[in-house]
Amino acid sequence: MTGSTSYRTEASPPPELSKRHRWSAAAVLSASLLVIVMDLTILNIAIPDMAEDLQPSATQLLWIVDSYSLVLAGMLVSVSAIGDRWGRKRMLLAGYLLFGIASALVLVADTAAHVIAIRALLGLGGAMIMPTTLSLLRSVFRDPRERATALAIWASVAGIGAAIGPLVGGALLEHFSWRSAFLVNVPLMAIALVAGLLILPESRSPRPGTWDLAAAGQSLVGMVALVWALKHFAKEQSLAAPPGWLALAVGVALLAAFVRRCLRSPEPFLDLRLFLRRPFTAGVVAALGSTLALAAAMLLIAQWLQLVDGLSPIQAGLRLVPSALAGAVASLLAPWLARRLGVRAVLAGSLAMTGVGMAWLQLTPGELSHTAVYVALVLVGAGTGALALGSAMIMSSTPEDRAGNAAAIEEVSYDFGNVLGVALLGSLAAIVYRTGLDGHPVLGRLPAELAETAGDSIGNAVGIADRAGLPDLATAASVEFTHALEVTGLVGGVFLVAIAGVVFWLTPRDLDVTEQHD
Repeated sequence: MTGSTSYRTEASPPPELSKRHRWSAAAVLSASLLVIVMDLTILNIAIPDMAEDLQPSATQLLWIVDSYSLVLAGMLVSVSAIGDRWGRKRMLLAGYLLFGIASALVLVADTAAHVIAIRALLGLGGAMIMPTTLSLLRSVFRDPRERATALAIWASVAGIGAAIGPLVGGALLEHFSWRSAFLVNVPLMAIALVAGLLILPESRSPRPGTWDLAAAGQSLVGMVALVWALKHFAKEQSLAAPPGWLALAVGVALLAAFVRRCLRSPEPFLDLRLFLRRPFTAGVVAALGSTLALAAAMLLIAQWLQLVDGLSPIQAGLRLVPSALAGAVASLLAPWLARRLGVRAVLAGSLAMTGVGMAWLQLTPGELSHTAVYVALVLVGAGTGALALGSAMIMSSTPEDRAGNAAAIEEVSYDFGNVLGVALLGSLAAIVYRTGLDGHPVLGRLPAELAETAGDSIGNAVGIADRAGLPDLATAASVEFTHALEVTGLVGGVFLVAIAGVVFWLTPRDLDVTEQHD
């Protein structure tokens, strides 16, 4: 039985905003997303300095990294449901406030436990912000043609944020402590809060359904358990991890119960019947596939640039910028191309381009070169233009009263795609690397424990090679990691081409995202 408390809003839709007001709102929503995405990559640069200062245990360091994504994944559905009832603008502004306050708390954080708590609060703030930007865009832009352009800008800004995060983080850490990676959010969130108060309109679902506490708990615990299990398998680089299987079983069981509960309810907590709309499903699959490929490609190529090519984090970050710029341009061009070539061709073609980019790492003749890596990055980045078109498909096939549901599902697909990309393709790369290095003669010159550590990751191998004065070990590790990158790229490329085929089949031939299909 669902809970008895219902938060219904019978108010009529607010009057349509002027064109200037609409695009001002789009600027605020896109800029706030830029800050959130940028913050994720800034932390990656700050972790070494933070670890040196706070001396966290290995487990604490993992929780510093993971607490954000676990809370984010678990809270997306519930927060979106609350925003539909309480008010999406209110939810977004509360998210800005929480994100800013949590970032400022780093001033009094002097233990790893404090930072873990701050990261969890930031995850909750991110869950309040990310889907709400999408649902507000859906309500602000009633004209589907305008909405497609606004979503293209939204998607391009997210890609740019991921690229400039390491650059901003590197610049901050050259002059300030690791705390600056958090504190930079405070003035940005303050500006977003003021701008949101002045510019954004309030929006609620006219038919939000019944609040279901049991469903909220199932989605929260189920998503956290599922994401944690995948992360655990990736970190262990093995499927022989009982805690991971236990968490996976709990997550799958709870999410299955959540799905059954929502499908049986006449007023579901999350309207999963949206998946009966083929354009909606195609958009979600496209978002999942694009994010999976991008997460894996960025992770592995960033490691290759730093540990094989010997670049500093800032230098590696600069090499990744063309990929983000290609994604931004492709996102902006996607609606225009869709009007001329058809949505199905552009969306499936973008995913196939991403697949070709990943496979190019293996298919390029001769040894892997800088040119081949940059070509792959640009192709993968340009292929993520599918994210913009996928968002437009999702929102154009969703009624206004289900905008929050659609936004939550889309954001879950992004988060889940990111975790899957790292867990599946990252683990495959680790297995190929470890298998290739295993039994190499240079390992015989090391104690058994160090040899095993060197086989765990190229980072370990390079560090051991430096300390032990064994350049042959660094060379062997570089060769095997390059091979692992190539093999993983080919597997990921084939998978993305298959996803492109599924999306092509799901997308109606005559679909037009400039029209609303409620």
